[in-house]
Amino acid sequence: MAITAKQVKELREMTGAGMMDCKKALNETDGDMDKAVEFLREKGLAGAQKKAGRTAVEGLSVTAVSEDGKKAAVVEVNCETDFAAGSDAFKEFVGNVAAQALASDAADVDGLLAEKWIKDPSETVADEVAIQVGQKIRENIKIRRFAQLEEQNGFVAAYVHAGGKIGVIVDVETDVVNDAIKEMGKNVAMQVAAMNPQYISESDISDEEKAHLKSLTVDSALNDPASLPKPILNSLIDKAVSEKLWSDEDIAIYEEKKSNMNYLFNFLSKEAAAKLAELAIADKAAIMENKIFSGLVQGRVSKQYKEICLTDQAYVKAEDGKQSVQKYIDEVAKANGAKVVIKNVVRFETGEGMEKEEEDYAAEVAKAAAAAQGK
Repeated sequence: MAITAKQVKELREMTGAGMMDCKKALNETDGDMDKAVEFLREKGLAGAQKKAGRTAVEGLSVTAVSEDGKKAAVVEVNCETDFAAGSDAFKEFVGNVAAQALASDAADVDGLLAEKWIKDPSETVADEVAIQVGQKIRENIKIRRFAQLEEQNGFVAAYVHAGGKIGVIVDVETDVVNDAIKEMGKNVAMQVAAMNPQYISESDISDEEKAHLKSLTVDSALNDPASLPKPILNSLIDKAVSEKLWSDEDIAIYEEKKSNMNYLFNFLSKEAAAKLAELAIADKAAIMENKIFSGLVQGRVSKQYKEICLTDQAYVKAEDGKQSVQKYIDEVAKANGAKVVIKNVVRFETGEGMEKEEEDYAAEVAKAAAAAQGK
């Protein structure tokens, strides 16, 4: 029989399920409203739509690796509470989503949701999410993102940190794959989890990004006059004093403390320091030509590269605390007669960039208890 828009609307208002789910339920039950409601409940779709607007920033980021180790995927799946995220049911579901992502040809999450569910081809991934929301986890659930890496000339290493708070996959190109090289790959993945590099090496940073980083570093230095080279700082102070750009009190403090400049800024007013920064910025072009200042800026930029570039970072497991990640990789490669290149990395941190709504502990416990009782 033909299903009318009025019937779909009525069923949606009764159950809170999505419009297309309601239409499907009515088609499956020949328009019988009671049976359609039951159909949606059995599928876990009734009420799922109402949960969809609730904030979901907890959850897990986990990985899946192919049997031959040449392909891996990482997914982030969110729920509402830590209680649900730690449940066996949710962990199992996220593990299955990771397996789905590993086998998927989808370009994005919408494509993944439209695929046949890996555990039951009669359903889509979206259907299974709705079942988890309506029948099992009973919280809003979102598959937020997924990524794949594949390396035929080597392998993909994977690491999950803190029980699923951070998931990392690393593309390792190498002509030797043995236990030592695999351990190296896992250690690099651990490094990525711990230090969150933005790039693999300095060569991955574009000229535009380098110029922007240098510009920010210059402005930062000029706005922090206490850190400027002494000749430049003294020149700025002389101008502030001679032109009476400082208050009489700050000038008096300077005259008293100038024999020991190391502690001057502990006594100067904020307004005096701000005036020096203003003078420095106004004289930016001339200061940038100063070789001492240029060296200071380059040193700070190089330090930032060591923080944001994976291979330049200090290896977190280095015994001396100084060995770089690249030196660690080179040592392992040399010891095993291998050529090793880290080609790509993906790092997901659960809830990264999402805003969590504040909720008191009692409310969270009550919610968890209600979920456990199937309410």
